Amino acid sequence: MAIDHVSLPVRDLHRSAVFYTAILAPLGYVRLVTRERAIGFGKTHSEIWINLRENLPHAPADAGAHVALRARSPEAIQAFHAAALAHGGTDDGPPGRRPYGAGPNIYYAAFVRDPDGNRLEAVTFLPPD
Repeated sequence: MAIDHVSLPVRDLHRSAVFYTAILAPLGYVRLVTRERAIGFGKTHSEIWINLRENLPHAPADAGAHVALRARSPEAIQAFHAAALAHGGTDDGPPGRRPYGAGPNIYYAAFVRDPDGNRLEAVTFLPPD
């Protein structure tokens, strides 16, 4: 079984479109669908949707969705993180190794929050040193 898509609520569709276009590009995602109240990003089909929710309540810093996206390299993760900070996101964990992972591989990730509080992660697994 695989996940087909993820939907994230946003208060300002235009602002979020700029943000998500910038942070998803280093991971190979592009804007594929534009609707009045939703935008879909993906590689071949829309896997990540942002949906306009004008009355979305402001969540505390530790609330919101958490979506982890696989990256091809540490450089892609660094670009994801830099783009997020440059486009209104906040740092929630800079690029680097994490003390958890899959087997002997090294878990390398960065965490950001979008302007609406959703937590996004870019992750890759590196071979052991």
